[in-house]
Amino acid sequence: MTIALAIAGGLCYFLGTCRVGSGTYHSLGSGCFIGFICGLVYGDVTTGLIIGASINLVYLGVVAPAGQIPSDEIMAESVAIPLALAGGMDAETAVALAVPFGLLGVFLDQIRRTSNIYWCHLADKYAEKGDGRGIFMCGTIFPLIVSFCIRFIPVFILLQLGSDAVSNLLAMMPAWLTAGLSVAGGMLPAIGFAIILKTVGNAKLLPYFFIGFFAVQYLGINTMAAAVFGICIALLIFFTSTKGEVGVNG
Repeated sequence: MTIALAIAGGLCYFLGTCRVGSGTYHSLGSGCFIGFICGLVYGDVTTGLIIGASINLVYLGVVAPAGQIPSDEIMAESVAIPLALAGGMDAETAVALAVPFGLLGVFLDQIRRTSNIYWCHLADKYAEKGDGRGIFMCGTIFPLIVSFCIRFIPVFILLQLGSDAVSNLLAMMPAWLTAGLSVAGGMLPAIGFAIILKTVGNAKLLPYFFIGFFAVQYLGINTMAAAVFGICIALLIFFTSTKGEVGVNG
C-alpha cells in the first residue's frame, strides 16, 4: 500500500464525515467520489469507480433513525476501495470486505459523539461569559480536530498495515471460500436495492428489480441493454394501465 493511497483513504473518510458545508459532505462521502479519488491516486480511475459504485449500492436503503447509523458506509468505502485497488480484488470481493469495516465505523462514530459532550459543556461556560469566539471554537474547530484524529488516523493505519495482510489472506483462501465471497458480494447490492424499494413501500416493484438484476448477472446483458428492456417494460405497464381509463373517458 502506497502512503499516498493510505492518505487518500483517510482524507476521504474525514471529508465525508466532517459535516462541514451545506450538504456537500453527502457527495464527498459517496462511493463514487471516494472511488474516483482513490482510483486517481492509484492510477486506475475506472476500477476505483466500479468498486465504489458497487459498495454504494449496498447502502442505498440504509437510514439513520435519530442520527444513529447502523453501519458506516463511508468507513466501509474509505478502507475497502484502497485495499481492493492495492490487492487487485474484483468488485464483488471488495463489497464483501467492506461490510465489517462499516460496523467498525459505528464504534468510531460513538467515540466522536461522546467527545462532543465535553465541547458542549465547555461552550456553555463560554456562553455565560459572552465569549462568541470560544463558542465558535467549541462548536466547530475543536470537534473538527478531534474528528480528524478519530477518522483519518485509524483508516491510515488500517490501510498501511492491512494491505499486505489482506493480500496474504486472500492468497491463502481456498477457491470455494473466495467464490463464496464473490457470490455474497454480488448479492449485497441487490439487497441494498430491495431495502430501498421496501422503504418506499411499494413491494410490487421488487419482482421487476430482481428480473433486471438476475438478467444482468446470469444472462450477461450489459447495463445499456438492461435500461432499454426496463424502459420498454415500463411503457408496456403504463399503456396497459391507462388503456381502460382512455376508453371510459373517450
